[in-house]
Amino acid sequence: MKNSFNDLTFKELLTKREELKKKYRDLRFNMVIGHIDNPLQKRIMRRQIARLNTIINEYNLEIRKE
Repeated sequence: MKNSFNDLTFKELLTKREELKKKYRDLRFNMVIGHIDNPLQKRIMRRQIARLNTIINEYNLEIRKE
């Protein structure tokens, strides 16, 4: 899963980030309300969002080209 974001376009990265943020928000809500199966999933999603933010920032700094 680490390198699966490298082949996405800039717009796809933005939509994927919003999707992951929504899933992360729902996961946090479910952790407070009830029980979830895998508590490490929160850490994994947070790291995926950080990877996406890094790649998006590289596009903004023009390190990566479309």
